[in-house]
Amino acid sequence: MPTGYQLRPLWTPSRGCVIPCSMTNQIKGSAGAATSTNPPLPVKVAYCLYARKSTESEEQQVLSIDSQIKEMIKIAERDGLEIKEIRKESHSAKATGQREVFNELLKDIRGGKFSGILTWAPDRLSRNAGDLGSLVDLMDQKALIEIRTFSQKFSNSPSEKFMLTILCSTAKLENDNKSENVKRGLRTRCEQGLRPSMAPTGYLNEKRKDKPCEVIVDPVRAPIVKQIFEKVANEQWSGRRIHHWLRHEAKFKTTTRKHLSVSNIFMILKKTFYYGIFEYPVGSGNWYTGQHTPIITKELYDQAQTQLVRSEINKQNDKEFAFTKLISCGLCGSGVTACEKFKYQQNGNTRRYVYYGCTKAKDPACKGGYIKEEDIIEQITKILDTLDINELGVKEKFKDEISRYNKFRRIALGKSREKHAEGEEFDAKSYAVYLLTEGSIIEKRELLSNLKSRLMLKDKVITLRLETE
Repeated sequence: MPTGYQLRPLWTPSRGCVIPCSMTNQIKGSAGAATSTNPPLPVKVAYCLYARKSTESEEQQVLSIDSQIKEMIKIAERDGLEIKEIRKESHSAKATGQREVFNELLKDIRGGKFSGILTWAPDRLSRNAGDLGSLVDLMDQKALIEIRTFSQKFSNSPSEKFMLTILCSTAKLENDNKSENVKRGLRTRCEQGLRPSMAPTGYLNEKRKDKPCEVIVDPVRAPIVKQIFEKVANEQWSGRRIHHWLRHEAKFKTTTRKHLSVSNIFMILKKTFYYGIFEYPVGSGNWYTGQHTPIITKELYDQAQTQLVRSEINKQNDKEFAFTKLISCGLCGSGVTACEKFKYQQNGNTRRYVYYGCTKAKDPACKGGYIKEEDIIEQITKILDTLDINELGVKEKFKDEISRYNKFRRIALGKSREKHAEGEEFDAKSYAVYLLTEGSIIEKRELLSNLKSRLMLKDKVITLRLETE
């Protein structure tokens, strides 16, 4: 042992523990360091109580929104949790980013307004991978400290985040399985000849619970539906004429006490359900034979479809109006459009009216009204009387017509060529007026396209405006 050192006992009964001075200083230093650093205080979590119920499966929810809130407030009072705000919504959680209240909650968590969520169960927060990922990301960023449910809590630890993911994924799996089960059940119904939807007009849903999806013939409305097909197939009635007949003569109303619109009538005429087959879902190409009683025959349905195709072709051809591209609105400068109206008289006759008005393309608030086509023709006829014959451009354009006109005068009326040459010439203005009133749409447009001025419609008055104006 080196000299200069003396052994001293570390402990004696009378003196207790004896520690060398150097070790004492080391212990004091380490103790001082330990006592100078206080343990971190627990972070105060600001909770938002979130309650949700799906509107798509309301009857399957265990607790209503009010019950969820009541139960979670009890837990907050028991555990001393601070609830800064209560938010609730009725929306399905199957799709990502579709819930406005939930999206706003995530935004407020990122902004630091809340640091915890209090909810009844994990599936109240998410039933899809997208919203679940947003929650986990907020935990990773330490913006979301804790999620508390009725029986569990989840914080930013691997095991608790994993458990949260499992529970929310289980809810998604439950939704997916439920969707597949519903689709399988619907396919089974269709294979049995039962259309899984509301009964169309002319049928009634069977109210007996032991006969789901079954329909019976409506004794009041089915005969009217059959007459609709017959009037289209055999009498070539239009949709508007049928609409007028249903509303004013047949006094027809649906089971909800409403009148059928023109679009509803065409939907009825397109339904194959009335002769015994149906497609489900619509557009899928899956066709089934129904076990319901047909209202019409397949032959009557086909005849009606043939007439509808013809009517559509005629409709497309008739939708060309004479003055739509030749007249502008005098108020806003937009083009002029046209529409036709039909009036069905009690004697069976049908009157057709054509109205022209501003398209409002340049000014949606334009006050330009509508004017009848007959009034337009009358006003343009008066304008033609004031124009120079050369501006009409018809004399050169219709040489063949002039020759035919002169030949007709010589042969049928006995007018000699010499007399014609003495002073009777072709009346270009009268011929222009004739084209304007009796000519085809093409002839009317060719005539008016020769004008050196632009036709303007303002306050139901047609005027000419030079192109330079």
